[in-house]
Amino acid sequence: MNQTIQEKLAVLPDQPGCYLMKDKNDTVIYVGKSKVLKNRVRSYFRGAHDGKTQRLVQEIVDFEYIVTTSEMEALILEMNLIKKYDPKYNVLLKDDKTYPYLKVTAEKQPRLIVTRKIKKDKGKYFGPYPNVLAARETKKLLDRLYPLRKCNTMPDRVCLYYHMHQCLGPCEYPVSQETNQNIVQNITSFLSGGHKEIKKDLKKKMYQASEDLDFERAKELRDQIEHIESVMEQQKMTLNDQVDRDVFGYAYDKGWMCVQVFFVRQGKLIERDIALFPFFDDAEETFLSYIGRFYLHQNHPYPKQILVPVATNISLLEGVLDTKVHIPMRGRKKELVELAMKNADIALKEKFALIEQDEERTIKAVEKLGEKLHIETPRRIEAFDNSNIQGTDPVSAMVVFIDGKPQKKEYRKYKIRDVKGPDDYETMREVIRRRYKRVLKEEAPLPDLIMVDGSKGQMSAAIDVLENELGLDIPLCGLAKDDKHKTSELLYGEPPQVVELDRKSQVFYLIQRVQEEVHRFAITFHRQLRGEGAIQSELDGIEGVGQKRRRLLLRHFKSIEEIRRALPEDITKLGIPFPVAQKVIEHLNQDQQEEPAEE
Repeated sequence: MNQTIQEKLAVLPDQPGCYLMKDKNDTVIYVGKSKVLKNRVRSYFRGAHDGKTQRLVQEIVDFEYIVTTSEMEALILEMNLIKKYDPKYNVLLKDDKTYPYLKVTAEKQPRLIVTRKIKKDKGKYFGPYPNVLAARETKKLLDRLYPLRKCNTMPDRVCLYYHMHQCLGPCEYPVSQETNQNIVQNITSFLSGGHKEIKKDLKKKMYQASEDLDFERAKELRDQIEHIESVMEQQKMTLNDQVDRDVFGYAYDKGWMCVQVFFVRQGKLIERDIALFPFFDDAEETFLSYIGRFYLHQNHPYPKQILVPVATNISLLEGVLDTKVHIPMRGRKKELVELAMKNADIALKEKFALIEQDEERTIKAVEKLGEKLHIETPRRIEAFDNSNIQGTDPVSAMVVFIDGKPQKKEYRKYKIRDVKGPDDYETMREVIRRRYKRVLKEEAPLPDLIMVDGSKGQMSAAIDVLENELGLDIPLCGLAKDDKHKTSELLYGEPPQVVELDRKSQVFYLIQRVQEEVHRFAITFHRQLRGEGAIQSELDGIEGVGQKRRRLLLRHFKSIEEIRRALPEDITKLGIPFPVAQKVIEHLNQDQQEEPAEE
């Protein structure tokens, strides 16, 4: 603890407020709030902490604080400061998925659309729905019943929807404001629980059509009734009333918190949202902050009522949120809250169990690798790969795995300076030389094992530099690939020999992960250097995306960045299958991870 912090701790006020922790670059890395600033801030610098809190404290070189007049003001200020600074240790909600909603637009000729974005645009939003399929099925049903316009922009003439009686054709025929308002009111009524009345009305019309011997019309009405039943009445009722509610429960242990949210719409439990994250403050205060940010930052629309567990400060929440907050003490509502709490507790225990299992498997794989190579357990592994597609812009990359896990802040990338043309062996010499000259100069930790992507030639080049130029004796192995560019063999020794590994073992899985990660990182860096050609190459290698689909994506979205920000549903509108759309988004966002330094 430096002198600046010691002096500030001595004069902290005994009042509510927010505090901002800063690192050596004067960057805000954590924002918190407290009813008593003096007690909370001092607690960070006294006593022992768990690993994650200790990492935070080690980075703090200064802090600021803002006094507020009440705890409610502190909560609001905390949410605004987190939104402003996006501190790296305030990780709540960053991985939250957004759910689909149905929206009736506020345009002169309104449309019914599926969207994941909630905006203050006077449109009417209904949902959330469990998934986009449920939202689309409901929209398809409403399209049959209520003929709002379907086109994004007005065409010159009526389209097929008009002839199917699913649009009134405002592009060619006048549609009054009153007519549109009546349709919107019917849709609103339908989605607010009025579908049962509409079904009764359709049944009357069906019987009448049958009596009039208009069997074609009766069949059409019967199909509509069946569709309503299949879409709207599949889910089990959880409450007798029709009130929309969000039900919150939480659990915490070992510095981690899990929050579960149940979405109850029209008396039906339609979906849940789950968040798991580390926390550094009082558990209840963290839970309150989570709920506030859930609505104010993520723009989730307010239900009519929010249900929370006992011992939650509901007056504080109601002062921040624009809806009623309730602690149920009996009946079905209390059971729902308890169910949310139970699910949160189960999810948290499952996380710890999976972490322990994963760590145990990973550590054992590292130990087994050391045994196979007859070396000490290689806790720190550094792996290299070269990339020079068609001989242009040769580059290399290095990744670091510690105890079997990637350490992305330690990754390094290299532009090849001295080698002319596609010479893989000389490229390996240059990169190994630059890397370990620098390590020796800076007295940084040396690896326990070096892996090079390649076989005997690359291994010999790297060993020659290590031993004969740098005087280093570091175990080095080679990772060979098969004709499908997948990990095939592990080579070790002088001369290099194949190390027998069970392809289903955790050891093989470990070296496979290392090889795939260093290859991915090298290819990503190479694409960045290919200038204008990089735009198209970012879509290369995605299963299901050929030349035709690449052109289609770039023509529609105009840039890679626009594709990256799109939802899979936006891509499927181009006729691309949903699984392929998901792969496109995952691939592009994977390439956007924080870039390590170049050496």
